[in-house]
Amino acid sequence: MMELSRDEFEDLVAEALDTIPPELTTHMRNVVIVVEDDAPERGLLGLYQGVPLTERGDWYGAVLPDHISIYRNEILEICDTPDDVVEEVRITVVHEIAHHFGIDDRRLHELGY
Repeated sequence: MMELSRDEFEDLVAEALDTIPPELTTHMRNVVIVVEDDAPERGLLGLYQGVPLTERGDWYGAVLPDHISIYRNEILEICDTPDDVVEEVRITVVHEIAHHFGIDDRRLHELGY
């Protein structure tokens, strides 16, 4: 298992977020992204909880923000090198943000995420 401090890991998540094109990030509404040490289930690298933008309608308002969790220990456990960690964080961040935009797991796997 790779060793990386929480601060270093959060920096990697921030760097991954910086790679998301501004054309997309300007459309991210009412969503928070957090790093958590442990996942609720083994093998889960990230989790999106919320209402995707594609499903929001006139009824959408006064709701809690969507929540994206990136699970530090799960990612570190599957990585062998620092470069692996950087790549896995990037893939996980993009994957979970894609859910915010309404892209399902089937399509994400087709795209390599």
